[in-house]
Amino acid sequence: MNEHDIIQKARQGDQDAFCQLYGQYRHRLYRYAFYRLGNEGDAEDAVSDCVLSAWQQIGSLRDPKAFPAWIFRILSGCCAKLIRQQIDRRKEDPLEPDTGAQAAGAGSFVGTRPTGTQATATGDIPGTEDSLLLRDALATLPEEDRNIVLLSIVAGFKSREIASMTGLTAGSVRSRLSRNLKKLRAFLEEQMEIPS
Repeated sequence: MNEHDIIQKARQGDQDAFCQLYGQYRHRLYRYAFYRLGNEGDAEDAVSDCVLSAWQQIGSLRDPKAFPAWIFRILSGCCAKLIRQQIDRRKEDPLEPDTGAQAAGAGSFVGTRPTGTQATATGDIPGTEDSLLLRDALATLPEEDRNIVLLSIVAGFKSREIASMTGLTAGSVRSRLSRNLKKLRAFLEEQMEIPS
């Protein structure tokens, strides 16, 4: 059965079909949430919220071809909501330590690394130094730019698809993506330099 048929069945309330869709997208969803929020727990929460919301709304999806953009739009909203909640909590209790989405909302989650080097519960993001360095590099970007990079690199969307998700023009998406990839490359090259 192809993806179009699976989506059609899920739209009609078939739980098995929806679970099959989730199985096809779960790694991409988790990686996006992890790099956007900065830690495993927040990423898992965002993906859980996204999947629940997607299941509740799948019947309203008009075009099965739009499913990938649709589910990532839901996940982006879940991530943004989690960031806002963490920022609000920090305003109420300034002594609460920065973790994950709190720091992501502040534009930086450097120093919020997960413990250990094993893979996460979903097996998607190993706690290797390379992935931690990439996460730190992404933290240097403003939230909207980080989202564009993640939608392109992690989720695999084209500039026109990202434009429809973000409300920007495709040209603006391409320009920002190019500029931010150069920033990331410069950050990574600087961090990887071996002192003499």
